[in-house]
Amino acid sequence: MRLALLLPVLSMFAGLAQTPAKNPREGDPDAIRVGMARFQLSCAECHGVDAKGVFGPDLTTLWATEVSDERIFQTVRRGVPGSSMPPSRVPDDEIWAMLAYLRTLAPREPPPPPTGDAQNGERVFRARCGSCHRVNGRGGYLGPDLSRIGSSRSREALIRDIRNASASIVPGYKPVTLVASDGRRIRGVVKNEDAFSIQFMDTRDHLQGYLKSALREVIDEPRSVMPDFGPEQLSDRDLDDVVRFLGTLRGTGVTRP
Repeated sequence: MRLALLLPVLSMFAGLAQTPAKNPREGDPDAIRVGMARFQLSCAECHGVDAKGVFGPDLTTLWATEVSDERIFQTVRRGVPGSSMPPSRVPDDEIWAMLAYLRTLAPREPPPPPTGDAQNGERVFRARCGSCHRVNGRGGYLGPDLSRIGSSRSREALIRDIRNASASIVPGYKPVTLVASDGRRIRGVVKNEDAFSIQFMDTRDHLQGYLKSALREVIDEPRSVMPDFGPEQLSDRDLDDVVRFLGTLRGTGVTRP
């Protein structure tokens, strides 16, 4: 009985042992072509056509963190629990081909050293962004939790997201305006929706639910509830500091009540 229970676990570890530590298709022109086509078909919607991230993380910097080919392969194969990335069902050879393609997009030079003052960046973030975004248990719920943002977004992507918030609206935070029966307009983000009802969070961080039959209109908004922080709202220096702070957030902080 005990052996029967252990067999699936032993099988899993056996599969890990059979995964090459080094990509067997790296540098293969045919594999790179196949990998590019597969990536554009299966991954570009979240990671961008240039693999620098839209809703998902920047994949061009994977090798800069010295993560192994084997670990990247297993992440693609198994997906990321608790995220929008499902397990992959494509053949192993196609996963290796995608990694061979992504390897060609990796920067040839190491990234420049980070600039900015992380301590001031945290102060600015708490004052300007903390009412909507949570970090290590502190902050609002209207926007995404950013406690791990430094491990998934490049500096360039963070700057783009702050300066032009509507350029890439994260799934699960679709902006809407509800028009009540008395004409009141309530803006927020959709949390759940079906044919008859809608649940959303308003800009005061209140979760609300409505029957659609009780509303005059549900308006899908093209612009994010997060404002665009242009240079007039956030100086280049403060932006540099905020991005430096966000770059330190990798999910290892202590959660605060």
